[in-house]
Formats: sequence, C-alpha cells, structure tokens
Amino acid sequence: MQSVINIKNVTKALDGREILKDISFSVEKSDIFGYLGPNGAGKTTTIRILLGLFQADSGNVEVLGKNINLSETRRKIGFVLDADGLYDNMTAEDNLLFYTMIYSVPEAKERIKALLKTVNLDDRAGDMVKTFSRGMRQRLALARSMVHDPEVLILDEPTAGVDPSGQIEIRQIMIDISHKENKTIFLSSHNLDEVQRICNRIALIDRGKIKLYGELKILRSGMGKGIVEINTGQPITESLEIEIKGTPALGLQEKNAETLIFSPGEGTGISDIISFLGNRGVKIEGAVKKEASLEEIYSEILKKAEPS
Repeated sequence: MQSVINIKNVTKALDGREILKDISFSVEKSDIFGYLGPNGAGKTTTIRILLGLFQADSGNVEVLGKNINLSETRRKIGFVLDADGLYDNMTAEDNLLFYTMIYSVPEAKERIKALLKTVNLDDRAGDMVKTFSRGMRQRLALARSMVHDPEVLILDEPTAGVDPSGQIEIRQIMIDISHKENKTIFLSSHNLDEVQRICNRIALIDRGKIKLYGELKILRSGMGKGIVEINTGQPITESLEIEIKGTPALGLQEKNAETLIFSPGEGTGISDIISFLGNRGVKIEGAVKKEASLEEIYSEILKKAEPS
C-alpha cells in the first residue's frame, strides 16, 4: 500500500523536555488511522509537526511523498483542531465561502452545496453558526476542512463534547469521506470505542514513544490470550470444575450457571477446550472466541509501560 503519511525517527524537545522520542509510523492511503495516547503523550506535538507548525529536531516527515514544509504539500491537507475555525456571526454557507476564497476554490458555490450535503447541514446553510449545537459545529468544521478538496484529513478529537447521537453521525461522515471520497484520515482521539468502530490501523503513543502500531484487527486477535466463552447448556459438576482448574493451559477464568469463560494459554485453542470438555461428557451448545477489545489492549500496554 502507498504510504500517505510517513514519520521516521522523529524527535522533538520543547522547553528542554523531550516530547517525541524517535517515533516512526506510516499511514496508508484510505486509512482511517487512530492515534491514541494519554494526555501529555505527544499526540498534539505530532499533529503540529504534521501541519508544519513545529519543526522536528531530527528525523523525517513526509505527506504524499513530499516534505511537509512545502506549500504544495500543506495544501493537500485539511484539518480540524480544538478551535473549529468558524465565525459565529456568519452563516454556515458564508463560513465555507470565506475559506473557498482563502484557497481560491473554483466553482465555490457548487463546492459549498456539496459539502453541506455531505455533513448533513444543507438545510441549515443560511443559519448563523452561533445557533448551532456542538455536533453541528463539528460537522461544519469537517466541511470547512475539505473546501479545497485535500487528500489527507487530520482530525483532533472531532467528537469531543458531542452528544452520543451526534457522535454516531460524525463517525458515519468520517467513514463516508474515507470510503466514498477515497480520503485518508488521521484521527487523534481519546474515544477508544470510536476508534475501535471506525479505524483500520492505529498507533499508541505514551511518554513520547510508540508502544503499539499496526492493523487493529490483527492487534486485537493477536494481543494477549483472547477469551473463549463456552455455553454448556447446564451446570458442570464440582469434580469437573476442579479438573478444569487443575489444567492451567485451559485458563478457566469464570464459571457461571451454564457458561464457562477461558483465557487459554499459548498453544491452546478453542478446539482443545471443546475436546477436553466433550471427552468428559459435557454437552456444548455454543462456543465463541472473543478478541481483545481496544480498551483492554490500551490498558495492558500502558500498564506495562508504568515505571516500577
């Protein structure tokens, strides 16, 4: 796959403190790439470097194969940061018109009409932005970020402070932008559920270092031992429970009325658990292997990173 964003061995210090410590990762074309980490981990500094607002002390930063400091490269990036860049006493349409003028966008009125439809605000085009909810403002900010038809969008917490229904709407817009318009999205977020729902690849930064990076599906299936849930249809006997607990490789974690939950050891698969129980006369009505959630992965990585 083509790398749209490529960060290699980047370091950055501010006020004598090293913020980014030799970080490397790439974002591929049409990714919705999740960039995660606790407050102070280095996410904002990374974004500012990607936007050319900060210069890396060392390392290399390229967007679409070009140096980020080139004006032609920056023009291919759209962004939404903490400040939404909107003017309260202007209408939604006039806000976008202002930015089309900045970017010298041809056929501006048609572009604005299409963008307002994309973010589901075409019926509010003539309304003052000061009357908009937080979710509506964020959707308009997304439209603003795309007036010049950039290839890459850098979004910093686009659903922060938005109510649940608004978050769902913004997530769907991001998915549509990526899939239908073939744009690459770099999403910095604290919302792990949101990232798990829409991102295909992620990087986790903590204390200035990349702790986890890769395809989310693979990370979820490969991280830790996974969970296997077996529905037995009826309670197992006390003697069998003792035998199961006496076989550590099975990793029995919990026993409910008709459900056994395992966290199997390395080399033990769901078929091994089913065979073990079946050979002892247990009727199995259902078996499912659950991948680790992003929240579990996140917590585990940060726990390992804690100083002893």
